[in-house]
This record gives sequence, structure tokens and C-alpha cells, in this order.
Amino acid sequence: MTKKQTTLESSKLASIIGDIIDDRKGEDILLMDLRKIDGAVTDYFVICTANSTTQASGIKDAIEEKVKIAAGEKPWHIEGTSQLEWVLMDYVNVVVHIFLAEKRDFFNLEGLWADAKIKEIKTAEN
Repeated sequence: MTKKQTTLESSKLASIIGDIIDDRKGEDILLMDLRKIDGAVTDYFVICTANSTTQASGIKDAIEEKVKIAAGEKPWHIEGTSQLEWVLMDYVNVVVHIFLAEKRDFFNLEGLWADAKIKEIKTAEN
């Protein structure tokens, strides 16, 4: 099976997803632009922290629902829904990572992809 190209521009999709996460009170939301990095597997990572598995599930569900409505897009693949400590949603050109804090610290995607251009979504708490 081949991945289908998303119809919405990847930067716009990443922004929409960032806003959805903010609406669901996700924390430390980053949009990481990987387009200029050799060997990058996608255009954008959207990374956030959830305070509980319940919140992680709610963020995932909201992204699925609202991206479908706003852009007509469904994720190509979703992983991590059984444990909800790290949920990965693959929209091909945008990959969403919803972490519990300890998993985010452990895997440190920001450090691994430090060459990316990073935009922080400012929430009410920031």
C-alpha cells in the first residue's frame, strides 16, 4: 500500500493540528518544520504533551474528527492507542506525536531533530 499525498499544504495542516491541540489544552506544542532536513520522513512533526492518558486520547480523537471536517483528511496510520503514553498519528506530510511528559523527555524528538525550524504554539499558560 502506498501513502497518499495529502491535499492540504503541510504547513497549513500542521497549524490546524496545533490549534486543535491547543483547544484541548495540550501543552508545550511545537511545530517542527523538517522540509530542509536531508532524510526527513515527513514535512512536519507536531509534538505536544498531555497530562494524562485520558487527555491524550481526547486530543487524538479531536484531531481525527476536526481534521476530517476541516481538510477532508484521515490519518494514514495511528499507533500507541493501547497505552496512550505516546500516540503517533501519520498524516503522511505531517506526523503528530502526543506524549505523556515522561515519554516525551525520554524520546527527546526535539533533540533528535534539533536542526528543524521550530515554531512554538503559545497557549494561555505560556
